[in-house]
Order: sequence, then C-alpha cells, then structure tokens
Amino acid sequence: MRKWSVEVRKAIFSHVILIGIPTLFFYWLRLRGSSLTGLHLAIATFYLFSAFMLLLESSTAMFRRFATDRYQADPRKLHQAYYAVKERLGIGGARQPYPTKPVPKCSFLVAAYLPNEQDIILETLEHVLLNVLRPPGGLEVILAYNTPVDLPIEQELAELAQLYPELRLLRVEGSRSKAENLNAAFELVTGEITCILDADHHPAPDCFFRAWHWIDQGYDVVQGRSIIRNHRKNLLTQTVAIEFEMMYGIIHAAKSFLTDSSIFGGSNGYWRTSVLKHIRFNPVMLTEDIDASMRTLLNGYRILHDRSIISTELAPVDLYAFWFQRKRWAQGWLEVGLKYQYRVLKSDKLNLLQKVFWTYLLYYCEFYSLVAIQIIPLVFSLSLMQARVPVAIEQYLLFSTLLSFFSGVMQTLVTAKVGATRYPFYYYLNHMLLLIPYITFKNVIAIVGVYDHLRGNNSWKVTARGQQPRYHSILQKPALPSPSNEPVVLHTTKRL
Repeated sequence: MRKWSVEVRKAIFSHVILIGIPTLFFYWLRLRGSSLTGLHLAIATFYLFSAFMLLLESSTAMFRRFATDRYQADPRKLHQAYYAVKERLGIGGARQPYPTKPVPKCSFLVAAYLPNEQDIILETLEHVLLNVLRPPGGLEVILAYNTPVDLPIEQELAELAQLYPELRLLRVEGSRSKAENLNAAFELVTGEITCILDADHHPAPDCFFRAWHWIDQGYDVVQGRSIIRNHRKNLLTQTVAIEFEMMYGIIHAAKSFLTDSSIFGGSNGYWRTSVLKHIRFNPVMLTEDIDASMRTLLNGYRILHDRSIISTELAPVDLYAFWFQRKRWAQGWLEVGLKYQYRVLKSDKLNLLQKVFWTYLLYYCEFYSLVAIQIIPLVFSLSLMQARVPVAIEQYLLFSTLLSFFSGVMQTLVTAKVGATRYPFYYYLNHMLLLIPYITFKNVIAIVGVYDHLRGNNSWKVTARGQQPRYHSILQKPALPSPSNEPVVLHTTKRL
C-alpha cells in the first residue's frame, strides 16, 4: 500500500480542488441570485458532443479500409453488390490498387530496456525472425537496447545473432529512454521501410506487404493495429483488450478514414525510412510518438491508419502498472497539445478538417475529464440550496447522459463485430457493465496527470511486464538452424 500512498494523496487533493472550489463558487453564485442553467446546458452539450463523436466513429468504422482487393476476388454476388454500393458512396476502401513495385528492403527496429524486458525479448525477436514473411528486397532486424548493467540475456542475444545474420545488436551506452535508443539505431538502418516495435510486440507475417500498399501510394507512415494477447490474465487485461479493439479497430480507423490523417502510436508503425531519419524522436517528451506524429504532419508528410496490419502486445497486469502507463499518456498528450496547438492552427500543410481533428485530439479529449467532472459540483451546489433545475433542463441532462451511455454500448457492439480476434462474448458484456467505473478510473488518472504536469513533475515509470510464462527459445532446443560463420558485432554508442 505504501507505493500507492503518494498517488492516492495526489488524486484526493486534485479532486478536492476540482470539485470543492467549483461547488463553493457555484453556491456563491446561487446566493447572489445567478442562474446556473447555462452551465448545466453547456456540460450536457459537452456530453452530447462526445456521444456524437462516438456514434460517428462507430458507424464510420463499419466500413473497412485496408489494402486488399476483395471486391474483385470475392465470388459471391451479394458481396460484390455490397462493395459496389460502397464504391458509389465513396467508401470503397477495400478496393485499393496494388503497388506497382515489389516490396523493397525492410527493417525492424526493436527498442528495449533490458532489465525490464529481458524475459520477453528473445520471444519477440524469434517471432519476427521465424514468422514474418521476407520482402523480396530483404529484411534486417535491429535490436536497440539500453541496460545499466551487463545481463546474461546479452550472451543469448549474441548467440541468436550468430544463427541469424539479419539480426544486429546495438547496446546504446548512456541511454535513458526509448527515443535515445531509436535515434542511435538510425545510423544502422538500411531498409527503405522501417517498422518500429516495442519489445513486447509480435507483428503479423504479412505486415510489410500490407504497409507497402500504402507507402507505394504516397503515404509516409502507416500505423497498424495493436491487439492484447495476454487478455486471459485477469479482468484488467480483459478490459484493456476490448479497449484496444475500440481504440485501434474503431476510433483511429474512423478518424483516419474521415480526415486522411492519423497518429503514430509508438509501435507497429511503418515509416518511409528517409522520413523517419528526418523526424527522429525527442527524448525529453513523455510521449515521443505523439510528438513525432505532430512534427511529421507539420512537415507535410502523410500518416494513415490500417487496422488490418496486426501486432499483438502485452497489457499491464496490475493496477499499479496501468496507473503509471495511463498517467504518462495523459501528461504526454497535454505536453504535446500545449507545444503544438498554435502551429496546428497556423499550418499550411493541414486542411481545415485535419486542423479540427487535431484540435479535438489534443485538447477536447485531454480536457474531457476536467470538464465532465464539473457535473458533480453543480449537483452539490443545488443540494446545498435545496433547489433543482427546471424540468426541461433536467430532461435535457437525462437525455445527454443516456445518449452518452448508449454511444459507449454501441461502440462496444461495433467492436465485437469488427474485431480482428474473437474474444468470448462475455468480454464485451463485462466491458459494457464496467464502462462507467472504468472511464471514471481513467479520468481520475488523467486528472492526476494534469496535476503532475502543472507541478512540473515529468518523471515516469517503465511499465512493468509482470510475471511471464516460461518461454522456450530455439537456443534451448536440440535441433537448431545452421549458425552463420559471420562474427557478431555488438555496436555501442555514447549517450546522445
């Protein structure tokens, strides 16, 4: 319980401020005879707008957008008619043209902090080396890692590199962040396309072939979809699994479809290497991926989200790890918003719809928790006055609340339909039942993140991986692939 004490105190203090002060202020306004009807209407409208966005994203995401040619390949007449209607409506995303050139040389760039990820890194590298389809132009895999001390896993990594010459190891001396690891590795990358992976990500075999469809058509970054593979661990991982299905299968897919813009999510992102080397990553930012996304778009490059490019990852297995992961996300988004909002509005590289989209992402979503909570002091102030809102306003409030809840339920049902992997249906039922407490808990975390940012506290904790099932590496099996005769070179760099 000691490890929670500081965070609990911050949560209590920030919520006392956000609820207590507005309650007293609203009560004072009522004593002076002021009406709070306008505030009630404003917050109810805020809820309605959020519900509208959820409904829009859910309905839009029903139309798949990915680089295949099912329109011509599907022999069923009914399905051909369905695709023809979609094309008439201008949403024939499944009929994207094939690239005119074969897939060039591709690179995987895996970033790792080995003390935290030494139990999973071999599994990730072997998954990539043994399962990903080799592009005609060739494949290379670069592990860029940092560790404060020498670890036995490094010898196993060297042995794996002996077996697979396409694996290169880069220990970045003095690095303290993923961004520093990635920046150092850019000196080694030789592929025309580079996929950035976190140490727990397992990409699908055809990932580069799908990404190349879009890059060959002029996009510079293609963000794939993340799916939770340890969803059976507990209720938290189960809930995060459905949340990720919504996030990557519905929300990002819909926004990309509607605005022809998207974000790089930190992993399972496929970059034109020349663009990646130009953008690089800022090691002082809490969310270096969102920061890189903004600089990419403001430089006139294009990002697209393709939910058919699958990679599986690990969700936090306990509330402590979840808390610090989401707090860093909330604080990082706020940091990026404050840094880039003015440049977004002034940019000549973004159209009006994209400017609205990014303003919505950077501010509306970030400040949702701060605004939504104001319904509590409004209710408290009315209770202190033993008063109630007019019936018409009360009905509007009820309608907005019900529609907000319905939109969350609808999004869950749409997620169940378009999910790339089929979880048991009770996962979705549980998620609907947990919608209010789960969203409330995430809002509490976001508020603490804002509180930390205002106090200048930018420290963050590495997301703990938790206890992992024992993995049997190919290095431990009797029948090994023929080792390479080429020596393994362990590159090192000084701290950037």
